[in-house]
Amino acid sequence: MKSSAILHKFYFPFLLFNFLAFSLFAYEQLDTLQIAPKDTIGFVKKFRDLGIEEAKRSVVKYNLEKESIKQQELIEKIRIATQKANAYLKAGIDTLAIKNELSSIKTWIDFAGDGVFVNEGSAHSFRNLTTTYKLLDELLYRVTARKKQVDAYHKKLVHYRLQIDSLSADSILYDFPADSVLMSRYLKQIVVVAKEIGPADTSLTLAIDNSNQIQTELNQMVNSLKYKLELIQEFQEKLAAKDLNREFANLGDTIGYSRPFSDVLYFSAVKARLNLSFYAQNNIGRISIVVLLVVAMALFLRSLRRITGAIDTELTAVNNGLVLRYPLLSANVIILGLTQFAFVDPPFIFNCIFWIISAVSLSFVLDGHIKRYWQMVWLVFVLLFIIACANNLVLQASRIERWFMIILASTGAIFGSFVLLNGRKKDLKEGLILYFIAFMVILELFSILANVYGRYNFSKTLLISGYLNVIIGILFLWIVRLINETLFLASSVYTKQERKLFYINFDRVGERASPMFYFLLVIGWFILIGRSFYLFRLISEPLKGLFLAERTIGNYTFTINNLLIFFLIIFVSLLTSKIVSYFASEQELAGSNGVKKRKAGVGSWLLLIRVSIMGLGTFLALAAAGFPMDKIAYIVGALGVGIGFGLQTLVNNLVSGLIIAFEKPVNVGDIVEISGQGGVVKSIGFRSSVISKWDGPDMVIPNGDLLDAHLINWTLAGSKRQIEILLTVAQGTDLNKPVEIINELLSKDSRVYEHPAPAVLFQALNGSSVQLKVQFWVKDFKQGSLVSSDTIFAIDKLFMENGIIMPVQQQVILADAHKMPASKTAKK
Repeated sequence: MKSSAILHKFYFPFLLFNFLAFSLFAYEQLDTLQIAPKDTIGFVKKFRDLGIEEAKRSVVKYNLEKESIKQQELIEKIRIATQKANAYLKAGIDTLAIKNELSSIKTWIDFAGDGVFVNEGSAHSFRNLTTTYKLLDELLYRVTARKKQVDAYHKKLVHYRLQIDSLSADSILYDFPADSVLMSRYLKQIVVVAKEIGPADTSLTLAIDNSNQIQTELNQMVNSLKYKLELIQEFQEKLAAKDLNREFANLGDTIGYSRPFSDVLYFSAVKARLNLSFYAQNNIGRISIVVLLVVAMALFLRSLRRITGAIDTELTAVNNGLVLRYPLLSANVIILGLTQFAFVDPPFIFNCIFWIISAVSLSFVLDGHIKRYWQMVWLVFVLLFIIACANNLVLQASRIERWFMIILASTGAIFGSFVLLNGRKKDLKEGLILYFIAFMVILELFSILANVYGRYNFSKTLLISGYLNVIIGILFLWIVRLINETLFLASSVYTKQERKLFYINFDRVGERASPMFYFLLVIGWFILIGRSFYLFRLISEPLKGLFLAERTIGNYTFTINNLLIFFLIIFVSLLTSKIVSYFASEQELAGSNGVKKRKAGVGSWLLLIRVSIMGLGTFLALAAAGFPMDKIAYIVGALGVGIGFGLQTLVNNLVSGLIIAFEKPVNVGDIVEISGQGGVVKSIGFRSSVISKWDGPDMVIPNGDLLDAHLINWTLAGSKRQIEILLTVAQGTDLNKPVEIINELLSKDSRVYEHPAPAVLFQALNGSSVQLKVQFWVKDFKQGSLVSSDTIFAIDKLFMENGIIMPVQQQVILADAHKMPASKTAKK
């Protein structure tokens, strides 16, 4: 089209120029030949006819060239579209892999439907329905995602096919030139393009047919999965409505349906493995975070153990240092016990792994700490719980399993009753454990009764709930104790607290946990036990809908869940920032000899760490709440206007704080002197810094003033300080003697540096005395005044013992003789 426009722009001016030139030439010839007037008319007519014919030939030529340009452009478009189609076909989806995946999904669907749609038996099992629903829901998600991918692929293929067909159907492509040479050349181009289009057209047709087949298969699979999920929901509702009704014959009656128990175990194991695999793949990010938290907690506990082991205190007297015995195992108990609530609707086997790892880790932590009797009781409950978890993974009812459930429930009821009646309650550290055991006994007895009379699902729920209640209850009680002890140990190591940073009332920590911990324990216990009952789902689903329902204010759409996440992230960011400030602001740790050891390297970066934590937390909170990121530009603009009008000082202090963090002229714990006022840098904040003065109060200095002031940092050069003492000795004293005495005295003082060596200098020679100046360096700035006082006292004592006289200075006051008697004009 661009070439046609150029031709149209320049061709007609060229034609007009030729016509004018030809006319001028003809006129000159006419004048030369001196043609008669009667012949002039005929010549003009011939000339006009010639011009008309020439114009027609020019128009025809122009149209032919214009058409040729359009044909070339069309051929180029076809070639480009064909190349794009070929490139897309090469980079497109692997239909063979998709077909293999769909074949695997069909197999998984058949496995999932076992015991529900085929081999369903006399009645459905609630565990089987739940497991099958989770599997089919995950498969529906995968099939739907694959369907979207195939639909997009098919749409793109059809787009390329229509584009090529549309270009190829243009009538101008089939207007052949009259000139045989041009026609031959054009036909060759058409043949080349046809060779390019042919394979692409065949590949497109084949790919579209394959995608059509896959689309049909995917649509059928999606509809089938949706239908099966709806059926399972109906089965679950019916089962929940008659939860206490008889489902099977009494335990001693005739069996109505029989299936090999090995088949039941096989299909149960396959479903459990698929459920665990799918859920782990979908939550790999959260699992990774949990692993990182366990490692971080283990490293923190290990650091606490190293520090408390180096400090001569009785920190490990609390619970005998239980949390520090095995840092990794303690971290497993604490982190796994708390983070299990971060996983939404997990399969039972996934929860079992968390509980069993926590329980086994706690067993090693408690080994040797509690009485052997209660250790054995705990191990028996852990073993019974593991067996109950394995039994709960059996998804279809059988007579063999029902008898096994009777044995397992009876064992728990008998053993729990024995512990309650004959247990050594005085040795028990947590009395609440007895309530959990009593509740387990009640649940197991009801489980036996329900099983005998054919209430299989209700019996199985009570069976697993009884053991789960004991394990979770004891785990949570010890988690509270371990957290409590960790806080106590941390408070003992990091002794300096600031209420505005992070404050904990450690007077109560280490003795008994706060009631809030136990309240949260009960809430968590209720949630975990409630998951075993379908009634809990009926209560939780409406609440989930309340929190996840979208609401709109103006152009902003949000959910209550997003708002809660927003405030939670902001709270966690603030809390993390304060915890970092609290622990990192500690300057000194007590050594075994009582000497304070300074901990450096963190304070200078503290402000940057806090800014990074708060900035990252704010960004994540806004993203989690669905806040449009483009709106932040308006906020930044508003802040810019505010800065321009009245926030210059605030911004100056904030920027100065960042400069202090980078350049590090001062650090937390440094001894500084500003405008004659000295103290210790207590904290470096966003806007201001706090200096604890020698006389007690804290002095708050804006960061801008701190940078502008003439700051003296005694710690920057190693905390050493030079001391000067001026002395006078009587004239005539052997000056070598006081020098020897002073040098010997300072060499014996461990608080004085040997290098540079102390120096005794003679300052001045007065009429009756010689002035000396003693210079030496002390190792610690804070000990300067004390060392100076001790040295003066020792010098005075040694000079007196060695007969060195330090003369008293005399002052002569001259008075007016007319106003004062002559006898009183001189005074000492």
